[in-house]
Amino acid sequence: MPTYEYKCTECGHEFELFQSMTEKPAKTCPECCGKVERLIGGGAGLIFKGSGFYTTDYRSDSYMKAKKAEKSGKSSSGTAKDSTKSTKKNSTGDSKKKVTADK
Repeated sequence: MPTYEYKCTECGHEFELFQSMTEKPAKTCPECCGKVERLIGGGAGLIFKGSGFYTTDYRSDSYMKAKKAEKSGKSSSGTAKDSTKSTKKNSTGDSKKKVTADK
């Protein structure tokens, strides 16, 4: 059952009533017996968090694998992009390996 807010037009007293949706609105102020009007409330927004909801429990296997890979610090292909290896030849023709890090 919802809670409705009312305001007295004579004394300005504001109050709330816990009423059924089918019940008729209040007409008199409990303080001065003056005329009251029902206020329009903003209502409450719903937020679904935790397990038990579609978005957290019934995702596809590919989505869950990508999420686990993301948490472990890997890209979606499963390979880490930490360093690149390249081989260069110096002036004498010898090969040397050079390791550079991507930032």
